[in-house]
Amino acid sequence: MTKKVSIVIPVYNEAQNIDFFAKEILAVSQNLNYTFEFIFIDDGSQDDTLEKIQNLSVQHPQILYLQLSRNFGHQNALKAGYDTATGDCIISMDGDMQHPPALIALMLQKWESGFDIVTTQRTYPKNAGFVKKSSSDIFYKLLNSLSDTRIEKGSSDFRLIDKSVAKTLSNLTENGIFMRGLINWLGFKSTTIAFNANERHAGVSKYPLKKMLKFAIEGITAFSIKPLYMAVYLGFTFSTLAILYIPIVIYEHYHGQDVAGWATVVVAIVFFGGLQLIILGIIGIYIGKLFIQSKQRPNYIVRSSNIK
Repeated sequence: MTKKVSIVIPVYNEAQNIDFFAKEILAVSQNLNYTFEFIFIDDGSQDDTLEKIQNLSVQHPQILYLQLSRNFGHQNALKAGYDTATGDCIISMDGDMQHPPALIALMLQKWESGFDIVTTQRTYPKNAGFVKKSSSDIFYKLLNSLSDTRIEKGSSDFRLIDKSVAKTLSNLTENGIFMRGLINWLGFKSTTIAFNANERHAGVSKYPLKKMLKFAIEGITAFSIKPLYMAVYLGFTFSTLAILYIPIVIYEHYHGQDVAGWATVVVAIVFFGGLQLIILGIIGIYIGKLFIQSKQRPNYIVRSSNIK
């Protein structure tokens, strides 16, 4: 029996890329001995992305789509694809040609050899900008230093997961999804393939600096409460410094070197400010735990689909 492969493609304002991407991905699939379904998730696009996908779905019955009611973000759109896919394995990739379709064959080989997860590690070409490469390095170093789940530098959402992994992901209802960390957290048998990131075929990146910063914060807070512990450590540090400063204040007082009232006010402010940070940090740890568990809103809402 021929195995089925689902290709999940979240897209947002990618009208300039849809036709070219579909042509490339269909060509690759024709050379592989699998049954394919291609699920495009339109994440609230404001151009004619959805119309182009709908036209393609008429010509190619294996092309399916979900139209989300608004822009829920790439990670939530990705989860929508994982929840909907029916393949024996699922491959997620972007629709701007930065993820090379030619790598699909190797990913399937790794899956057939027994791996439940095949992740990819992106490397940039030599002509890539310094800011782009350095910001990526800083992001992963910061993430790994603050998170309990380690993520390899250059990880991307171009990956293959077995249907058993997808089923486990579908059962998770947490908000603030960071899929790269979540899949690592799940465990399962995994391997990694390196690839060179291509240039976008057309259009501009949908991840400007503001979105990248938000993405980084989501990634850190989704898997760690270490920032809250840092508030506690900061509070202890300032309180300790204030206590250590007391002998200096006493010495200056008895040697007539202090400004009347100044030292006392400074010590009091720093000491009690440190105590407040300790208390707020401790409270914040518990609130953070409750906050993570308390959100029960859906990750996405589907407006229309051709999936029956």
